[in-house]
Amino acid sequence: MSKENKKNNESTSNDKTIYINRVSKVVKGGRRFNFTAMVVTGDAENNKVGVGFGKASQVPEAIRKASDKARTSMISTPIVEGTVPHIVTGKFGATKVLLRPASPGTGVIASSTVRSILDAAGYTNVLTKVIGSNNAHNVVKATLNALTLLESPEAYAVRVGKSVDEVMENYTVGSHVWNAQR
Repeated sequence: MSKENKKNNESTSNDKTIYINRVSKVVKGGRRFNFTAMVVTGDAENNKVGVGFGKASQVPEAIRKASDKARTSMISTPIVEGTVPHIVTGKFGATKVLLRPASPGTGVIASSTVRSILDAAGYTNVLTKVIGSNNAHNVVKATLNALTLLESPEAYAVRVGKSVDEVMENYTVGSHVWNAQR
């Protein structure tokens, strides 16, 4: 990757550190400390988000490693009027994360871990609930699982063999909720 492309990629991506942990190893001379970091990277313009996990003997190095891994593991997410296209539940271990569409103006109502991921991906109106364990690693992986299960209305129309207009008639997400009630 050339330097110009790398600078352009870094300027559009948004990094946020979710979790830092200090771990120790007991050796003959005492304790030896290492650090782990979890970082979320998002490109809201292209609806992409990725999470990375890094380990190092210093915090800045762990964050850099995690950020590099997050950039390489980015996934695309469908966004319809700033919210998720449909209700979805992501699962990982003992954690379930429920993502529910919200009407315009609601905002992202979520825990700090889930909010970091959704903000990085570009969502502006989402209701969420973390069920079960609230361990940061499990919540992150369950949220990413939920985002991979999302399907845009266009992809759904192709899958069921209908036109997009037929699918959108019964669609009640975002501003379509207000149109359905009138």
